[in-house]
Amino acid sequence: MGNPIISINFLDYGIIAVYVAVTIFVGYALKKYMKTAEDFFLSGRSLPTWITSLAFISANLGALEIVGMVANSAKYGILTVHFYWIGAIPAMVFLGIFMMPFYYGSKVRSVPEYLKLRYNEATRGLNAISFAVMTVLMSGISMYAMALLFHVTLGWSLDTSIFLSALVVLVYVFWGGLSSSIYNEVIQFFLIWLGFLPVVFLGLKDTGGFAGLAQRVPQSFVHAWQSMGDATQNPLGTDWLGVVLGLGFVLSFGYWTTDFLVVQRALASRNLVSAQRTPILAAFPKIIVPLIVVTPGLIAIAVLPEFQVVTGKTPEYNNALVLLLAHYLPNGVLGLAITALLASFMSGMAGNVTAFNTVWTYDIYGSYIRKGMPDEHYLKVGKYTTVVGVLISIGTAYIVRGFPNLMDYMQLLFSFFNAPLFATFLLGMFYKRATPWGGFVGLLSGILAAVIHYAMYKSGVLFYHSEMGANFYQAWWAWLTDFVVTIVVSTFTK
Repeated sequence: MGNPIISINFLDYGIIAVYVAVTIFVGYALKKYMKTAEDFFLSGRSLPTWITSLAFISANLGALEIVGMVANSAKYGILTVHFYWIGAIPAMVFLGIFMMPFYYGSKVRSVPEYLKLRYNEATRGLNAISFAVMTVLMSGISMYAMALLFHVTLGWSLDTSIFLSALVVLVYVFWGGLSSSIYNEVIQFFLIWLGFLPVVFLGLKDTGGFAGLAQRVPQSFVHAWQSMGDATQNPLGTDWLGVVLGLGFVLSFGYWTTDFLVVQRALASRNLVSAQRTPILAAFPKIIVPLIVVTPGLIAIAVLPEFQVVTGKTPEYNNALVLLLAHYLPNGVLGLAITALLASFMSGMAGNVTAFNTVWTYDIYGSYIRKGMPDEHYLKVGKYTTVVGVLISIGTAYIVRGFPNLMDYMQLLFSFFNAPLFATFLLGMFYKRATPWGGFVGLLSGILAAVIHYAMYKSGVLFYHSEMGANFYQAWWAWLTDFVVTIVVSTFTK
């Protein structure tokens, strides 16, 4: 046991315990409905729009949004809003209007399965393997953030905290599959708002409102576009071209339109209209999410001594939100906020685990290892895969410890896997001349381009003013490579 950063009492423990109990109960209550593989992996395609829409946004309101974006805001300032208004909403609307008819209409069970229908088995296999790797890496982020919460509130070692986090998520996903994940995500959506709005209001009151807050942080932290003409003049370390092309186009559309974690929520809808409405309706609350994630980051650098500039020392940006909770909230409300944090981490981890077990079971195991088995067999494999996915995530959680900002690490992963994949999908859906082998070679080339770019950046051959700037341009070059190679190879193949 170590010394906890936050002091919580029995009231806080009670609130947390009730939430964990409800989460596990939801999984147990849905257990009896998991009769087929489609029930377990896609909720039987039977959920109403309001459920899938809230789950759609809540699945992305995990560690990525909460700890990662607050850390991002403390490091980069108001520029973090670009990850929402440019880097999310346009792509969510595009998914609903243009891409869901392809996904839902083809009755595919996963994103890689669509690639098989449009291109060939090789393209599907490449995407299935790369996506499986990415999901367990992403799940490790949520697990690490959840373990960090236990560490700072209870004083437990990170090792103990990581294993406990894994156990809780494993139990409710194993029992209830995607349905338990989705229904818990709806609960988590409301908990997150109830838990973090008090921090925002108290912080703004303390700093004199938005106007007062703007006076207490560096001026480059309060302008979204003013300094984007020169990468050296803003904390994000990139220019407007990197934001628009790298984030707004490639990373944004690559994540929101091809990542099975979010697409899976829409595929669980009861019909095509509901599936199309899911991401579009989710875009509306997404507009105001910066209120609870960007504002706290600015408050942290204004009021917390840990985030004042110290020469030669990098602040632990990932601790920004937890330190704010300790600074402002009394016991009881603190327990609610910690529960909201717990909810966000479980949401992110469970979302990735359910996506992993679906892709592994249908696109790897069912396609290459054991074809044509009874439905009950794949249901059983899916449950066992959940256990394996959680165990692998425990290992990947330790990788995250080397990154002081979760968002830098996350965007790096997206630039490797989602950025080139978006080019493959875009051409597959809207360019009829794209051939099966054009899609495969293009996707492989895009992934390799990202690997080469990363190696050149880390070896000093390429220079960027920040890790995030490097991620934006890496995503752009990976997408462009995939796009060009797919067209060229398609010209010479059938």
